[in-house]
Amino acid sequence: MQEKEIPAHIFRAYDIRGIFNEDLYPATTLKIGHALGTYAKERGEKSVVVGNDIRTTSPLLSNALISGLLSSGMDVTNAGTTSFGVCAFSGWLLKKDIIAYVTASHLPPEWNGVKLYAGEGIGFSAEENEKIRDIVLEGKEEKVSWSEVGNYHEVDLRDKYIEYIAERFELESGNGEKKIMLDCGNGSMGLIALDVMKRVKLKTDALFPNPDPSFPNRPSEPTEESLGALKEEVKRSSADFGAAFDGDGDRVAIVDDRGRMLSADQCGVIIAKELLEERKGLVLANVECSMLIERELEELGGKIERIPVGHTFLTKEANKRNAVLGIESSGHYVIPSFFPFDDAMIIPLKIAEILVKTGKKLSELVDELPKFPKERMNLECDDKVKFEAMLVLAEQLAIEYGDDRINTMDGIRIDLEEEKEEGLGWVLIRASNTSPLIRVTVEGATEKIKDKLMKKFVAVTEDEIRKF
Repeated sequence: MQEKEIPAHIFRAYDIRGIFNEDLYPATTLKIGHALGTYAKERGEKSVVVGNDIRTTSPLLSNALISGLLSSGMDVTNAGTTSFGVCAFSGWLLKKDIIAYVTASHLPPEWNGVKLYAGEGIGFSAEENEKIRDIVLEGKEEKVSWSEVGNYHEVDLRDKYIEYIAERFELESGNGEKKIMLDCGNGSMGLIALDVMKRVKLKTDALFPNPDPSFPNRPSEPTEESLGALKEEVKRSSADFGAAFDGDGDRVAIVDDRGRMLSADQCGVIIAKELLEERKGLVLANVECSMLIERELEELGGKIERIPVGHTFLTKEANKRNAVLGIESSGHYVIPSFFPFDDAMIIPLKIAEILVKTGKKLSELVDELPKFPKERMNLECDDKVKFEAMLVLAEQLAIEYGDDRINTMDGIRIDLEEEKEEGLGWVLIRASNTSPLIRVTVEGATEKIKDKLMKKFVAVTEDEIRKF
C-alpha cells in the first residue's frame, strides 16, 4: 500500500488538526513525533509530557506520537487520557521541556490533532509550529539507534492537581449555600471536574458527565445555541450558576442564575474586579474583546493592553508580563498567579469564591455592568487577496483616523471617541486565518451607534474587496 502524502493544511498556526484517516493518520502522528523530537533536540531539550483527550482515536494517535518521540531519542512521560489541565499541570510540575496534548478541542468527533506547548503550558508560536511542519513535509526528521531510544514512563498526577487547586481557594465561609451546575458535554472534564468540586466542598450537579467520544448530548463547543439544557437546568434547580466546558477543558462558558450565558468580557471583568482588589496591575485582552474592559477596570487600577487573538498570545504575554488576568474572547482565561496555562477548571471556582465574598447573585454582578451592543459580519474574500486588501484598507483608514487611532497588531481596530461623529464604540476588521473571509466586528454604546458603525465599515470593506 502506497503511503499517502501528508497534507500541509493540517498544520495550523497554533495546532495540528485533521479528520482521522482522511487527512490525519496514525503514521502522520508518528512523523510529527519524529519531527518534534528532532526540533526539540536542536534546542537542547530532552523531555516531553504527552496526554490525550477522550476521543475514540486519541489513545492510538497518542501512542503513535509517543513512538515517534521515543525513536527520535526524547524521554516521554505519558499522562494518559485526561483533561488538558491535568496534562499541562503534569508538565509544569515535573519541569518537562515540552507538553504535547492529543485533541481536536471543540471540533466534531471525527477530527483530531495535536497541541504543542512549552513545559510551563504556554502554546508553541506560529513560527515554532511551522518548523515542525517543515521537518515533517520535507522528511528531515532524525531517528536514533536502539541504544539511544528515549526513556518512557507513565504518571498520574490527578490527585496532586486536585490538592493544588483545593489549597488555593477560600470557599469555607458560606459555600454550603452555593450550588454549581456543570455541563461537561461528555468531554474530558468529566474525568476531573466533579472531583475538584467535591474536594473544595462545593455543592455540584452535572449534566453529561460521562465521557463519550461521540458527544451525543451537545457539540463539544459550548455556545449560546448548544447550552440550552444547561440554561434550563440552572433555572429549574435554582443553581447559583452553571459552567460548560469544551471537549478538552481549556475553555469554559458561564451561565448565570437566570440562565443567561455571560460573554467572555463580562466573566473576565467580574473576575478582574476581585483580583485587582488584591493587586493592581496589567489586564490583557485580545482585540476582539469589549470596551467594557477599559470602562470597568481602569478606574480600579487595571492597566489594559490589547493583544492579538489566540490563546498562545494570551498565555505567553500574561506570564511574560506578570499580568493580573488575561482574557480571550473565545473563553480562554489565564491567571498567572495561579497557573501559567489556561485551565478552564479554575474559572467556576473563582466565580464561586466571588459570590461567597460579595454575598451577591451572579446575575446581580452581571446587571451592574453596562451593556454595549456588539455584532459581527462575515464578508467573503478570496484567500489569495484578503491580506493584501487588508493592507490597503489600513492605509486608507489611517488617512481618515490617524495612525495613532488605529491598532494593526491583528487586523485593523479603531477605537472611536464619544465626541466624534460616529459616537462611542470600536470596529475591528480582521482577515480570517483559516477561511476566505474578512470579518467586521463592531461595538457601540447604543444599538443606533452599533448599527451606524456596522453600515459604514462593512461598506468601506466591501468597496476594498471589490477592487481585488
